[in-house]
Amino acid sequence: MIVRADLARHPADVAPALLGAVLTSTREDGQVAVRLTEVEAYAGVGEDPGSHAHRRRTPGNTTMFGEVGHLYVYFTYGMHWCLNIVTHADGLAGAVLLRAGAVIRGEPIARSRRPAATRDRDLARGPARLAAALGVDGSLDGVDLLDLASPVRLLPPQDAPTDASPAIRTGPRTGVAGPGAPTPWRFWFDGEPTVSPHRPAQPRGTPRHPAAADPRRPTG
Repeated sequence: MIVRADLARHPADVAPALLGAVLTSTREDGQVAVRLTEVEAYAGVGEDPGSHAHRRRTPGNTTMFGEVGHLYVYFTYGMHWCLNIVTHADGLAGAVLLRAGAVIRGEPIARSRRPAATRDRDLARGPARLAAALGVDGSLDGVDLLDLASPVRLLPPQDAPTDASPAIRTGPRTGVAGPGAPTPWRFWFDGEPTVSPHRPAQPRGTPRHPAAADPRRPTG
């Protein structure tokens, strides 16, 4: 069982511990569960130029400043939702972006939401695809992932780590430009086919968290 204290730490410390955890979403058409295989950490005010919370609290990033264990959902490129788990130390801000995962339950439902996916590994391979497979959008921003009655829940890994468990790799975050570009806060399971390809940011004038700066969700 994941408890709130597990998430009340710096996002870069929490992020690798979330690999293997399961996110479940129960919607009108059924339940889908995804085992997390790739995540990225984003910190708070003044610390992380790649983060939505870097400059100050705004109407768009308020959830990042709230209680840990809640879902931070934002809209990007005018067409995609991205999901984050709020994680930070007391009085700060931060979140972990859920970049990719493997669908372990509700595959027919996920496939109906992701008809363009021709392979199982592509159902939740990338943050927008993961959100689509789970059927999660902005209406669920702020829900408590640790509440038993929540439509979206965070559950611990199903299996304890063993010597045969995949190694955890780390490197620069995907699509982050500027001073935050080299920060090695992307974590993934080595050799896992559902992990999304890493792409450096295109030259832009604004920070990008975690997949793009969204004009409808100001970064400050």
